[in-house]
Amino acid sequence: MGPPSSSGFYVSRAVVVLLAGLAAALLLALAVLAALYGRCARVPPSELLHRGVPGAAPSRPGTQEEPRPTGHTRPTREPAGTTTPGNGRPPGPWDQLRLPPWLVPLHYELELWPRLRPNESWAPTLTFTGRVNITVRCTVATARLLLHSLFLECESAEVRGPLSSGTGDRTAGRVPVDDVWVAFDTQYLVLELGGALQPGGRYELQLSFSGLVYQDLREGLFFNVYTDQGERRALLASQMEPTFARSVFPCFDEPALKATFNITIIHHPSYVALSNMPKLGQSARRDANGSTWTVTKFSTTPHMPTYLVALAVCDYAHVDRTERGKEIRIWARKDAIANGNADFALNLTGPIFSFLEDLFNISYPLPKTDIIALPTFDNSAMENWGLLIFDESLLLMQPNDQVTDKKAVISFILSHEIGHQWFGNLVTMNWWNDIWLKEGFASYFEFAVINYFNPKFPRNEIFFSNILHNVLSEDHALVSRAVSLKVENFTETSEINELFDLFTYNKGASLARMLSSFLNENLFLSALKSYLKTFSYSNAEQDDLWRHFQMVIDDQNKILLPATVKSIMDSWTHQSGFPVITLNVSTGAIKQEPFYLGKVKNETLLAHNDTWIVPILWIKNGITRSLVWLDKSSKIFPEMQVSAYDHDWVILNLNMTGYYRVNYDTLGWKKLNQQLEKDPKAIPVIHRLQLIDDAFSLSKNNYIEIETALDLTKYLAEEDEIIVWYAVLVNLVTKDLVFDANSYDMYPLLKKYLLKRLISIWNMYSTVIRENVAVLQDDYLALVALEKLFETACWLGLEDCLQLSRELFKNWVNHPENEIPSPIKSVILCYGVALGSEEEWDFLLNTYANKTKEEERIQLTYAMSCSKDPWILNRYMEYAITASPFAFNETNIVEVVAASEVGRYIAKDFLVDNWQAVSERYGTQSLVTLMYIIGRTISTDLQITELQQFFGNMLEEHQRLTVHAKLQTIKKKNLENRTRNARMMAWLRRNT
Repeated sequence: MGPPSSSGFYVSRAVVVLLAGLAAALLLALAVLAALYGRCARVPPSELLHRGVPGAAPSRPGTQEEPRPTGHTRPTREPAGTTTPGNGRPPGPWDQLRLPPWLVPLHYELELWPRLRPNESWAPTLTFTGRVNITVRCTVATARLLLHSLFLECESAEVRGPLSSGTGDRTAGRVPVDDVWVAFDTQYLVLELGGALQPGGRYELQLSFSGLVYQDLREGLFFNVYTDQGERRALLASQMEPTFARSVFPCFDEPALKATFNITIIHHPSYVALSNMPKLGQSARRDANGSTWTVTKFSTTPHMPTYLVALAVCDYAHVDRTERGKEIRIWARKDAIANGNADFALNLTGPIFSFLEDLFNISYPLPKTDIIALPTFDNSAMENWGLLIFDESLLLMQPNDQVTDKKAVISFILSHEIGHQWFGNLVTMNWWNDIWLKEGFASYFEFAVINYFNPKFPRNEIFFSNILHNVLSEDHALVSRAVSLKVENFTETSEINELFDLFTYNKGASLARMLSSFLNENLFLSALKSYLKTFSYSNAEQDDLWRHFQMVIDDQNKILLPATVKSIMDSWTHQSGFPVITLNVSTGAIKQEPFYLGKVKNETLLAHNDTWIVPILWIKNGITRSLVWLDKSSKIFPEMQVSAYDHDWVILNLNMTGYYRVNYDTLGWKKLNQQLEKDPKAIPVIHRLQLIDDAFSLSKNNYIEIETALDLTKYLAEEDEIIVWYAVLVNLVTKDLVFDANSYDMYPLLKKYLLKRLISIWNMYSTVIRENVAVLQDDYLALVALEKLFETACWLGLEDCLQLSRELFKNWVNHPENEIPSPIKSVILCYGVALGSEEEWDFLLNTYANKTKEEERIQLTYAMSCSKDPWILNRYMEYAITASPFAFNETNIVEVVAASEVGRYIAKDFLVDNWQAVSERYGTQSLVTLMYIIGRTISTDLQITELQQFFGNMLEEHQRLTVHAKLQTIKKKNLENRTRNARMMAWLRRNT
């Protein structure tokens, strides 16, 4: 989620003076009211927060070679009503990000009444009201109470107590509330009391409040408008993680402050209400206008944090089944349920629960599970206890989804969210700095679940494809992001939102996998069972987890470690980056060093901790050898020596379970290359994949020569594993190579070299596409890799690829019911336009106008940029800046065209004539992105000056200040690529 835009308005000096006087009088009146009646103020944002996308299983991030195209900006929450700010108050606990430990919440009685009605024109916002009674225990005598509240206007605030110790919980009195104010920056509601709460006493905070529900923000309470059975409808749902519960009800919004919840939802009678627990009962209530509303009460939840509170109000249907006596229901649009779109997920959900119950030896504690599919949910999915929330595109199967990776995606995300019922829900991290304890392990166990149901599942290769490749491509020694962070390093709430990134998910999962590999699966699971049992319904930190692993290590004598589990794993979780492990096969010497982009050396790098405690599983001549440890900068292992005169070879990092890259000396690489050319199948698939990916990454960053990586591709005519080909093509045929005009001299050499080797794998999969594409539906790796294979084959001018593109595109145009196979649809649409004329382009434009799904519309916008006709692309950009705001609003069309093979030449000229309109449509930030795209080929200071002059008048002052440095970076990268390409050309001449 990008940063909100800012806006302003102009008033005259006289009006300012008048408004200031009125504001002063109003604030004085409000202060009096607050003191007399204990009224709360609505808390506005102290700043426009730069939020990351919260939630549990994001789409897997990939390597991006340029900034992503910018789309339309979502609206931001705006404060409404009066405020009682804490400005001018002396420093105090309200300045801290963490709540003071004065109160411990025990129980919430929460009632929410959103004013969502059917059959009306829904405004961008709806109102809701609510009441919450929070039972707390006082631990430190205090006359000041702090709790979280954001975007809420409280109607009243009372404190009752101390409560009696009997079961009735009747109050013995009331503590007066003298003042109520808000700390904007830290999102606190502060209650100043007329008397002190006493340690050990229990009290009840009673608050009533109101707020707004937004359509376009997926945080707190929000609503979707959608079409079902031909009618426009609306639903309401929630997203509390990480810190949005405070925007729904005043609360102690930290993960360690667990409590039980009794939740009541008041809703229109035509809707159904869902929450974490089963429905307890219903009654009716009339509003001030005499309308009748339904009051749905739910059973008491287990102890849980506020971020897991969930609710939905909808006009949905459901399918259900029972698993081990517990009801599972999947809710979705009535059309989707009637069409059976939820059946796949339903039939998978119960067995996943049962598998994880058996694996962890802990039963799922709730009596039911509801899963709801929202038409739009930016967070992908959320693991709320008892009410999981999904974007419907990640839960529902469509009829044309059979030959896609959709089944696998649904399986992965369901496994991830259900895994959270143990990692996160049952045992919760103490605070967000250790969020990887839930996200990393939930990501890791996705693969255990899928492998259980499909033992032939290529677990290692798919872990590399989905998890390891992405994070290794982004991680390096200077990334200021360790997996586990110090609490004291956090100063703003927005920093919590930024933790939902690939380091938390992918690196966390990779470290869990490495830990499992050097312990063994049995010890790994034993430790986790002990950890989960000990901290059930409670909280833990990273050291708690390490202690339970150490306990199982100490109880056996087969697995010996060079240090404690804490010492080993802290070396990976507390520092950024990862090591490069280099083996000299002539001597058996291994050394480690931090991985730096470009292997840059300067004074900053010298301060980096350059030692990890590294587990090294390895193979020699295809035989697995004993685990060894590299616990210092270098070590000698004589058993790894290889003679120049024999045929031995060694590969470190068995199954790529270690979180590092591997380098070899010249002889080591030579031996591996010889084995690939002699008998590639002697090296397992995962290690052919590893050799290619490590070698190209190391060569790109100056650890080895590019020729060493290229030598490993000589054997490819014998390679029939498409995932290995995928690794070759994404590393060799990059966007920089495709769009660099200076690489055109290389094109015929690369074409000849690759087509000679690629033809076999091409024939295999093109035959499948033509004859029986359905056989691919369970081949996940093929579904992932086919697009890159077809894209490269067509770019290289393989006539059969171009002909197949024409056939499939023409067949689809003439018979739209004949869908293009999904894995290659983007390629076929692109080449259908590139090889066609205005007629084909117009057909895609008309198709775009009739599509409603964002994913399909984005695919079509990119395909339309593939035209080879400059006048069509110029017209395309004109359409984009003159059409209604609701057309072409999924992405920035000018950026899309500028990034295309022909469009880059005309986008600059188009900007000269239309930069004001482009800026108004997409914002000035899009101009910075366009600068990156257009600057792809700059290599001289003169070109930099021209671009600075070109963009100078378009950008704001603060943007101009950074343009020159960014252009210099682009120039440096382009020159490095040119040098690299020159060496590739020389190598291709020798080997083609």
